[in-house]
Amino acid sequence: MTHRTITRLAAIVLVAFSFPSTLPAQKDDDHKTLRVFIFAGQSNMVGSDSKVDDIGRFPPFTGLENPQPEVKFTYCLGRENKTKSNGWVELQAVNKVVGPELSFARKVTRNIKAPIAIIKVAAGGTHLGGDWNPDEPSGFKMYPLALEVIKSSLTELDKKKIAYRIEGVMWHQGENDMFNKDYMPNYGANLKNFLAKWRRDLKEPKLKFYIGELCTKTIWGMDLRPRMYAISKGQRAVTEVDPLAEYIPTSHVGVEIGGGVGLHYHYGTLGQLEHGVNYANAYLRTIDQEQKHPRPLKTWPYKKGSAIKLFVLAGHRNMEGERAFIQELKTLPGKSALLDDNARIAYKYSLGGGYKESDGWEPLGPAGPYDTFGPELSFGTALLEKGLSNIAIAKFTHSGSQVIDWTPEGSEAKSRNLYPKFIAFIQESIAELEAKGHQVALHGIFYHLGENDMSFGPHRKKAPVWLQATILQSRRDLKKPDLKWIVSQQPPTDDKRVNEIDVVAAMESVASTDPNTIHLKTFDLPEQEKKLVITTEGIVRLGEVIAEAVKE
Repeated sequence: MTHRTITRLAAIVLVAFSFPSTLPAQKDDDHKTLRVFIFAGQSNMVGSDSKVDDIGRFPPFTGLENPQPEVKFTYCLGRENKTKSNGWVELQAVNKVVGPELSFARKVTRNIKAPIAIIKVAAGGTHLGGDWNPDEPSGFKMYPLALEVIKSSLTELDKKKIAYRIEGVMWHQGENDMFNKDYMPNYGANLKNFLAKWRRDLKEPKLKFYIGELCTKTIWGMDLRPRMYAISKGQRAVTEVDPLAEYIPTSHVGVEIGGGVGLHYHYGTLGQLEHGVNYANAYLRTIDQEQKHPRPLKTWPYKKGSAIKLFVLAGHRNMEGERAFIQELKTLPGKSALLDDNARIAYKYSLGGGYKESDGWEPLGPAGPYDTFGPELSFGTALLEKGLSNIAIAKFTHSGSQVIDWTPEGSEAKSRNLYPKFIAFIQESIAELEAKGHQVALHGIFYHLGENDMSFGPHRKKAPVWLQATILQSRRDLKKPDLKWIVSQQPPTDDKRVNEIDVVAAMESVASTDPNTIHLKTFDLPEQEKKLVITTEGIVRLGEVIAEAVKE
């Protein structure tokens, strides 16, 4: 088993919020050797709170409820009562739960010719500082268990004379360490040791690791913000200096919507499927097999020297379009034309806090990372139908953010601060258009108020004040004192634990004192499947509603 030497690719660090360097891409022409991937971690690696029967609700992932016979799979899951494959089987859901390996395998096998295999060892509620500790494993002693499962599985391949190589480790863990006063501050040191011991014990000194970010979109991402940040700092401390380790953003993926206030701390079905795609995309980049789908503006849509009206869309999960899928858009009466790239409107975007960004200006069209789209499609079309011309749209969103992340002050979780990058994005958009010889009128910022904040009392109470601070500072930093902010708001979480906080009235109060802040109550959108998250038909309608607020 050999691996090529990997050199580190320098990172382009953006102000305030950036992702570490990705592992450098390499050509790989070996299509015969079995590529073995190890998936390990705690509950969000297991797939807790997901349901294989729900896969069909998410069109991009249809079919993953079925086995993938071309992919070898072996596993040991759980704590006291473990579920084991007892050897290699075909890849499939275990215990009717969805793990990230399902979507990972399909994405990888569609893009490489070599066969793949997955070894999975995971258990909810386990610590890196204890259970996974390579030196002094405690509790459920996951580290020695994982080694045993991996070595015995590889021995089976040897017996069958199957040539293989260990290709990488997908790791998602850390939630439980943040509750231990000794483990939390030492997560980075423990992770560094963990990676070193894996490489030593598997005799793979160049073994690659893909370290999954903790999900900050959940209720834990708000009330446990400092603790989650401590774990992320530990992860980044390792991935920023280890040339064979990459930090994989996952805070923007879907999360399970439960009862009560509505936010769990697990990804759930959709999030797990997207979680796997994130790992697959990262791996494919390392072997120079990343699938790119360029969407160039073949002809610049504006006359030389003409004036352009720039509309900025911003916000969280629903402005990003978390559960709006192009496959469903095809079936909406009279809306399928929104799927076509509209070359009359130049479109620039940064999604998921930078997880996916446009290559300069593109034609307006679906561009979400998981066959998703946001209200920009219907918004742009509605503006054209109103008779507006020479319009451009710039969209900046982070599905996993909360309102505090958009404030100028930010929070103690410094890596989650979005405001500097948001302002820089707007300034860059204007400068690019001006460099093409256009006069640019920033027509307004259209912001959809944070949905997740509505489920957590302290955030629900402070969201209007936080947003007001962002609005005022943005006008100063962009040197546009009369800049319009159009703030759309959906019905907030309806639960007795938070209903005493009238966030709608508070937002109305903010707007009433500012003639350039418009508050839109988008309370009549089509019925949505889950609280908080607007689905395909509703996202289309949201774009139309905010376009109605545009005055020439």
